[in-house]
Amino acid sequence: MTITASQVKELRERTGAGMMECKKALTETGGDMDAAIELLRKQGLAKADKKSDRVAAEGRIALAQDSGKAVLVEINSETDFVAKDENFVAFVDAVAQAALVSGASDIEALRAVKLASGETIEEARSALIQKVGENVQLRRMARIDSDNHVAAYVHGARIGVLVELQGGDADLARGLAMHVAAMNPPHIRAADVPADFIAKEKDIELAKMTDKDKAKPAEILEKIISGKIAKIVNEVTLYGQPYVVDTDKTVEAVVKAAGADVVGFQRLAVGEGIEKVVEDYAAEVMKQAGLA
Repeated sequence: MTITASQVKELRERTGAGMMECKKALTETGGDMDAAIELLRKQGLAKADKKSDRVAAEGRIALAQDSGKAVLVEINSETDFVAKDENFVAFVDAVAQAALVSGASDIEALRAVKLASGETIEEARSALIQKVGENVQLRRMARIDSDNHVAAYVHGARIGVLVELQGGDADLARGLAMHVAAMNPPHIRAADVPADFIAKEKDIELAKMTDKDKAKPAEILEKIISGKIAKIVNEVTLYGQPYVVDTDKTVEAVVKAAGADVVGFQRLAVGEGIEKVVEDYAAEVMKQAGLA
């Protein structure tokens, strides 16, 4: 199987490993990107899959909030230029407010909600497309309605977070929202981490160990692996991470000291999970001309 330069480039961006190591890993895995990433991790040549490098969709995230109710909406455009257009910005803000007032809980329901102008959000979206000359999509929304502390934080219209906190106070809830925006933990606590993730990480850590370490007594080997897994679990859980407001303490320590508990959180980042199609116009022209 022929491994292309673009495959090697993608693997390098996602793992930080060297070019030759990436090419070798892709060759050994038959071009399977995910398998190549796991192989490099087992070899100790990659720490994590930097999938965020592949995210490039444009748009905005807007917030609307009233006491224990809060809503985030993500609306996408094709370019950053349109994302900053005053018509687009006004539309996104209006949709967020309409979502809060209407009680809509998903994008499909939101499309039929009417704006102050009297037109539905879907009708306003269609009109905006004609005005800005780009495709505009209502992608997703998040909402929390609760009697607990509900905090919201939006960073640069690119990242939005909602946090529900039982106990504690509004300042702590907002601090946690800022933490989630910055650190993007996939889970709240260790018990939330899937068993298959733990099993996979154990396999990877074992593969990275030297023969000398593997020859140690089973109970010592288990202790070593358990220590490594505990560190990984802390990295992927809100409670296990150092709190961004006071890095000498974990989030769990801060929350428990306040007699509080995080009920849940939601985090949206513009374009998250959407791959940008990179056009190589020079290569396309050469291909059409029969030169490549």
